[in-house]
Amino acid sequence: MPDPLDPPDDPETTTPACRERQSRPGPLLDWLFAETVDQAPVSISITDANANIVYVNRAFTEITGYAPEESLGHNESMLSDKRTPATVYESLWAALHANNTWHGYLVNRHKDGHRYLADLAIAPILNQQGKVTHYIGMHRDITDVYRLEQQVLNQKVLIETVVNCMPVATVLLDESDRVVLDNQMYKALSSDLGIKEPARVFLEILREEMGEEWQRLKQKGIGFRNRELRFDRGGSRPPRWYACAGSWFTHGDDSIDAFFNETQQTYLLLTLSDLTLQKKHEAEMRLNAMRALMAEDEKIQSVKETLSAAIHHIQGPLNLLTAARTMLLRRGQEQQNATLREILDQILDAGKDSIEQLKNCCPEPPESAMAPVNLNQLLHEAIILLTDRLLANGVVVDWKPTPVLPAMMGLEHRLRAMIKQLIDNAIDAMSHNGIGKRELHISTWSDEELIHVCIGDTGHGIPENMHIKVFEPFFSTKQGGGQHHSGMGLTMAQEVINQHLGLIRFESIAGEGCRVHIQFTIHRQHVILDEHSAHA
Repeated sequence: MPDPLDPPDDPETTTPACRERQSRPGPLLDWLFAETVDQAPVSISITDANANIVYVNRAFTEITGYAPEESLGHNESMLSDKRTPATVYESLWAALHANNTWHGYLVNRHKDGHRYLADLAIAPILNQQGKVTHYIGMHRDITDVYRLEQQVLNQKVLIETVVNCMPVATVLLDESDRVVLDNQMYKALSSDLGIKEPARVFLEILREEMGEEWQRLKQKGIGFRNRELRFDRGGSRPPRWYACAGSWFTHGDDSIDAFFNETQQTYLLLTLSDLTLQKKHEAEMRLNAMRALMAEDEKIQSVKETLSAAIHHIQGPLNLLTAARTMLLRRGQEQQNATLREILDQILDAGKDSIEQLKNCCPEPPESAMAPVNLNQLLHEAIILLTDRLLANGVVVDWKPTPVLPAMMGLEHRLRAMIKQLIDNAIDAMSHNGIGKRELHISTWSDEELIHVCIGDTGHGIPENMHIKVFEPFFSTKQGGGQHHSGMGLTMAQEVINQHLGLIRFESIAGEGCRVHIQFTIHRQHVILDEHSAHA
């Protein structure tokens, strides 16, 4: 006799009528439902309306330790542990009395006495009249998962605490320069500099300065440290200095896309140590030394200008005498005027000897090697050195540097002297009577290849027909005050710019002020030209 629970062997069971009969409750479906519940991998228990257990499946025994005969007829509270707050049970029964499903977490007690965390869902079973007859509960033991989650959370809190306690600004960035983790010092730095993500600004200039070395270190996983950067905020606010250090490391991708295909993410841990106080002390010592050095340089420059002026004035008459001697030779009168020609030769030889001696007496600045130079720093130092003169002439300084300016290769002392000369000229241009608004505008910026400097004043300006002439030796537009001007300032400034393969141009309208634009190449190893070829 066939088992009534076995499916029929009739091939006509696939007919629509048969399928309709199979969809109705019957022995087969009862058996399937019973086996599905009993073999389900989640603990299932069914209780009456008073929470007395009437059914448990195999997983219930595996999780709780209670066999069916030990749990049937007992109240579900046999699993409860006193560590679960009463408010949780109050919330549970309030949901069930409202005929709603409740989901939450309980601390249950195993048969052997150990506690475990249960992820529990309870739903009421209603009869046709809508009255609760039974409850079905399903729960899982999530103790190990909870423990791992807490360990991860504790480690995260520990790491964040350590990072927050670090005395330097620290930030963790992914491959897209997106901030993954930062500390309080970094947040303070962002607020202080007025930049939402200052790390991106520092990374941009670090990549530019390090060039191919950046990718080489990243590929090998080698970090870098003690990379000093200057950040200029402009206005009356002093610059800030930071020592940058970075370390790369890889970490497994935790996105869903990497579940079957494991991938690695590269992260950069960047630290920014504030060196401003240290650099301030160094700057004070540096400025004191520079004041003495520039005072000496000005004396040397004054002597050089005086000797150059003497050579210039001697050369003029010598040129006339040379022209006179040439005329004698061309007219064939040297025999009749042999004595005159001899005297002219003696005068010319004596003049040339005098000029040569004067040239030998011209002091030359000490030779120095090319080195990376920050023009923001030189401009800021020049402003500080000329503060007394700016205040005395009532000049307001509008200092707008780009926050982080790339370095250029140059001779620091010559560039500083050139900048000071240009600012001195701007102050002179605004020192005349009748100029009410006296403002000095200084700004810097850079593009992919060039560093730009603009120094502007609100003086009378330079007529367009003199934009080239002002660079000629001993030509000066400065008037008044009875002060003697040699007219060599812009000539020497042009010489320094040419030595660094830079460009200088004027933008001026008479009566509306003047702006001097200078540009230099970034990171270029310049060839220092000699004095004669450097002069434009």
